Amino acid sequence: MTTATLPAALPAHAPAVERCGASAFSVRPAQNGDAPALAALSRPFVRTGALRERPVSLYLARACDFLVAQAPDGDLEGCLAAREHASVGVLYNFCVAEHRQGSGMGGSLLQAAFARARSRALTMLFTATTGSGRLFLDHGFHPVDPGLAPAAWTRTLDPDRNALILARACQP
Repeated sequence: MTTATLPAALPAHAPAVERCGASAFSVRPAQNGDAPALAALSRPFVRTGALRERPVSLYLARACDFLVAQAPDGDLEGCLAAREHASVGVLYNFCVAEHRQGSGMGGSLLQAAFARARSRALTMLFTATTGSGRLFLDHGFHPVDPGLAPAAWTRTLDPDRNALILARACQP
């Protein structure tokens, strides 16, 4: 999926810290140096078909799109990217390491993305999923007609993947 850059709403020097099971994690904007870790974190999801493969160079070029969940040891264990299209945003490349799934990390990444979208005065967020979309649905997204989403983005979607397009209004 392709999507224009949302500037960081979370300053790199003051990451949000969340409790996740027995250990804390922080959510922060990604940095260029995170590109190899973003690619590695995404790789298991590419193998299952949940994500499309992206080269490390793309993660490097679009690092500013990403929010990351970082464990205390420095490992990246979750990520979510957002791109701006006029007054709306598109979320993409959302993944949480298997051992962190169900811990609330995905919800924390979504909340940080919502805050970022509000700071940019976006009116709507869109995403596409080939899975159930349960986490998105649990956070206020609803299935929508693809014609409502940014055309520049929907043209990049692979029709053979049969992705479900979801949207959520951005509220103050």
